[in-house]
Amino acid sequence: MENHKKKRTGPVIFSQYKRGDAIKKLLSMSREDVLFELKDSKLKGRGGAGFPTSTKWMLTAAAKADRKFLVCNADEGEPGTFKDRVLLIEFPELVFDGMVVGGYTVGAQLGIVYLRGEYEYLLKPLEDYLAEMRKDNLLGKNILGKEGFDFDIEIFLGSGAYVCGEETALIESLEGHRGEPRNRPPYPINTGFLGRPTSVNNVETLAAVTHIVIKGGKWFSEFGTSQSSGSKLFSVSGDCEKPGVYELPWGTKVSELLKIVEAKNTKAVQIGGASGHCIPKSQFGRALAYEDIPTGGSIMIFDESRDMLHVLKNFMEFFLDESCGQCTPCRIGNHKLLEGVEMIERNEYTFAHINKLKDLGRTMQVASKCGLGQSSPNPFISILENFKDEIFTRGNGGRNGK
Repeated sequence: MENHKKKRTGPVIFSQYKRGDAIKKLLSMSREDVLFELKDSKLKGRGGAGFPTSTKWMLTAAAKADRKFLVCNADEGEPGTFKDRVLLIEFPELVFDGMVVGGYTVGAQLGIVYLRGEYEYLLKPLEDYLAEMRKDNLLGKNILGKEGFDFDIEIFLGSGAYVCGEETALIESLEGHRGEPRNRPPYPINTGFLGRPTSVNNVETLAAVTHIVIKGGKWFSEFGTSQSSGSKLFSVSGDCEKPGVYELPWGTKVSELLKIVEAKNTKAVQIGGASGHCIPKSQFGRALAYEDIPTGGSIMIFDESRDMLHVLKNFMEFFLDESCGQCTPCRIGNHKLLEGVEMIERNEYTFAHINKLKDLGRTMQVASKCGLGQSSPNPFISILENFKDEIFTRGNGGRNGK
């Protein structure tokens, strides 16, 4: 995990950085200075929701409380996503220095990394790295000699629940409860961990913050598009010659990404993981950006050999297993959507029933309590609509063909 072992280069996240530089710069900056730079950068949360980071930190900083917390969401349970793991392994200085910046800005004294349970093998090297930071006075009391600049970081190992990628379920898990989403409002920025104001940020978001402090918000905003600033890390997997993690500017077209990873005979691209949208060849000219196809970073590539109904069934079985079952739309809805896929497999469907299931999916998107139920219908709707010629010609077109 030493800096000289880095292998990746990129325009923003994977650009050169030395541990501690952003923390040293904080000594000459006020909290307002950091917030202004973040606002100028137009940085949005890289976990997928895309909420402006400057707004989240400003609201957390303004909240009144005896204690505040900053949480790094390193749960990374979305299928097809592995970019955060790369950051933690190869660029821990970006993530942890970003947490110190966040703690300073929002007024938190403790940062917590919620680490995915399957990443347990990272626990010791990350804790060793934090020990080095404490030794260099980059963590702890009076950081770098600045009176009152107190901030430390702890690592909490998750229990493997997909739903804990949602920030309120994550906080419930941190508090020792079952990982279930909370009703909102109140929001974590006011009532988060232990009832105190808490800012929950993705690993990549914090890594971007570190560069913004050093190079400025204006520099960051020059990458990407007017509505999607900066670059994005994409976890690319599936049918391609060069899978892996790529840093590309927002606004990159899907077709351009497919060329970079040397994908051939591509039939479909699932953007945003299992909970994202699946697009056909006719849409490969679309841009990866908040204003077109937003994504937390997962890109799954399927070539012409893949059965798209099988792909859809795999996704729906995953959501049925991972639903916490707390709210009815998600608990019952995912079961019904999977039933619909199985009906198509058996050629026992009607188009009227499938259309009703799509309507059910749209209801789930607005009525479910958290992001799992709100996004699980995405592949059902997008795959059935974008690949209907393949899926609905498997048999005789359903019972009575209606």
